[in-house]
Amino acid sequence: MSWLDRITPGVSKMFAKRDTPENLWMKCPISGEMVFHKDLEAGMFVTPAGHHMRIGPEHRFKFTFDGDWKTLDTPEVPKDPLKFKDDKAYTSRLSAARKKTGRDDAMAIAQGSIGGVPSTVLVQDFAFMGGSLGMAAGEAFITAADAALAERTPLIAFTAAGGARMQEGCLSLMQMPRTTLAVRDLNEAGLPYIVILTDPTTGGVTASYAMLGDVHIAEPGAMIGFAGRRVIEQTIREKLPDDFQTAEYVLEKGMIDRVVHRRDLRDVLGRMLRTLMKRGGSNTPALRRNTAPADYAED
Repeated sequence: MSWLDRITPGVSKMFAKRDTPENLWMKCPISGEMVFHKDLEAGMFVTPAGHHMRIGPEHRFKFTFDGDWKTLDTPEVPKDPLKFKDDKAYTSRLSAARKKTGRDDAMAIAQGSIGGVPSTVLVQDFAFMGGSLGMAAGEAFITAADAALAERTPLIAFTAAGGARMQEGCLSLMQMPRTTLAVRDLNEAGLPYIVILTDPTTGGVTASYAMLGDVHIAEPGAMIGFAGRRVIEQTIREKLPDDFQTAEYVLEKGMIDRVVHRRDLRDVLGRMLRTLMKRGGSNTPALRRNTAPADYAED
């Protein structure tokens, strides 16, 4: 008991330290400015300096759909098929990630309207084990593609990943061809598949469904690539440009179609989807896959 408690009991409680949330203020990586959390959320988690912070599925859905949306369940998969363990058991890592994010794995699916066009949206959550691609993520992607096929909607995928999940070995790598086949089904049905590349999109995700879209859009400053910068520099023994693997760099090199600010993304997607789905006229999607894989034609 302190001397203040002995002299005037109860007074110290009036000045007790309040618990302050750790994320009440967030630091902008570009400017170093501290931004109040509520101001950051009001600005769609884009700092005054323009840095697009990583966000989870709920905020993605909120910023993308016109209004309400319906979430879809993702399939269950074996929890630890290889009984993998490094310095921690894989099951422990999964439990920690689920407790941190409140979701079963890295993918979330929802259906709603974008610019008046019914759409299916898939979001990859980097907060869940770096958004890594494993069996659960692969099954979720296929579920989203099947839902788009069933409802005749476009599929919009927000990618964010450090690559394939090493704890699942070849089972994670198998998701690359499996998701590729799901994209092919969308192509054959004439349904648009649009990819929004967010920070970061790398590894096996870039090598599969992240680069198979009919249209590729990136958020400003997003890291987009396959291997890491250091590995590439050590391999080619050259210094890479400072903006290497940024959204702006890959746009200049023709790897993606547009870089769009988060505040403008819903409007851009709405106009694009109305054009591709021919809203206001025929209900037949405008997009058709020709015999040449990279060619598209309008009806």
